[in-house]
Amino acid sequence: MGRTYIVEETVGQYLSNINLQEKAFVSGLLIGQCSSQKDYVILATRTPPKGEQNEGPKHSKARLDNLDEEWATEHAHQVSRMLPGGLLVLGVFIITALEMGSEFQNTLRRLVFAVEKSVNKKRLWNFTEEDVSERVILHFCSSTKKIFCRTYDIHDPKSSAKPADWKYQNGLSASWLSLECTVYINIHVPLSTTSASYTLEKNTKNGLARWAKQIENGIYLINGQVKDEDCDLLEGQKKSSRGTTQAANHSFDIRVLTQLLLNSDHRSTAMVQICSGSVNLKGAVKCRAYIHSNKPKVKDAVQAMKRDILNTVADRCEILFEDLLLNEIPEKKVMSIKLNSEKEFHILPHRVFVPIPGSTVMLCDYKFGDESAEEIRDHFLEMLDRMIQIEDLEIAEEINTACISSSMDTEASLDNTDDEQPKQPIKTTIVLKIQQNIGVIAAFAVAALAAGISFHYFSD
Repeated sequence: MGRTYIVEETVGQYLSNINLQEKAFVSGLLIGQCSSQKDYVILATRTPPKGEQNEGPKHSKARLDNLDEEWATEHAHQVSRMLPGGLLVLGVFIITALEMGSEFQNTLRRLVFAVEKSVNKKRLWNFTEEDVSERVILHFCSSTKKIFCRTYDIHDPKSSAKPADWKYQNGLSASWLSLECTVYINIHVPLSTTSASYTLEKNTKNGLARWAKQIENGIYLINGQVKDEDCDLLEGQKKSSRGTTQAANHSFDIRVLTQLLLNSDHRSTAMVQICSGSVNLKGAVKCRAYIHSNKPKVKDAVQAMKRDILNTVADRCEILFEDLLLNEIPEKKVMSIKLNSEKEFHILPHRVFVPIPGSTVMLCDYKFGDESAEEIRDHFLEMLDRMIQIEDLEIAEEINTACISSSMDTEASLDNTDDEQPKQPIKTTIVLKIQQNIGVIAAFAVAALAAGISFHYFSD
């Protein structure tokens, strides 16, 4: 028995409305959520055209030789940044005027594996044994309206296709549960001189990997309570007159406590290393996740939130580095550890959300301070093939101003004041900041102990 895909009816309408316009085919991504029993598809988006990539007259036999796999996988990587916790790229689709053939299936098989590799290559978390490893390929014939649906196990490169059911449902995500969390970060990443061959981006990712372990091992409170991970998330919720749980438009506040807890018999040895610089990330990060309302477990909610926390911080750093390469330092010196002797302040892009009509789910994007709302709207149209209303944009974090100041601190400056002393290598600090929302800080105290920890943490 293959997997069942419960699909939002608007996805079917979207696929039916795509006009080939003399193209041999149109390909794209399927977006949704996995569960142990079935998968949910709430969005589909076609791969944006690349010049005359797929254009040309129709042939008696549609050919996929000119499908640009690199372009399609880059699109998938960009789209994955715009998905909050709980949502994934579930697979790929293709639309042709002819029915499914072996050529189509082999091409889609290669593409679905390539897409999965692209969206996972820079993540800070790993799949668990409980995660669903099957991804879907869908062929839609525009002339007969027939659908061919198969799945592959993306953890097994030799896996064969399995049949899958494709069922439409109206208002699929209208009652999904919303999870919200604000995480305060203060991450210090040393840039060791022994790893001089590493880029700044790679060093930062290594530092974030250490922080990610704290997030993975953190304590997660749901509406102020610690709950057993196998407990029903909606346990104790009010019942309607018909005996069903009123989950529609219900949101949960999740708070995470990260703490380094050492056993009494655990020994720790301090290590000193010579560094050429450091990266510091500070600020308040707005995180959101969404899960289906069909008997969700506490562990589902916690996992979705964990992954959104890790994704949004990693994505912001990656976007900033890309922006610096494109706009500030064409010679790519910013990616080298041999930086200028300055303390450089850069503002990480802040998060914006936009609702999906008829759904409780919101999509996200990232905006620099000098970007206009129109640019964000155009990006949604290009990446997700969705026209959004500018007034619907919800800015999650406030904008901060960037400043640059010189820093001549040295390794010896703490103890040596004699100018005749040989100086140590100049340390460079790049401070990446996210503006904190003061209104949320006041609401973030969990308990007296947590408040005490937070006070000492943030005052430092």
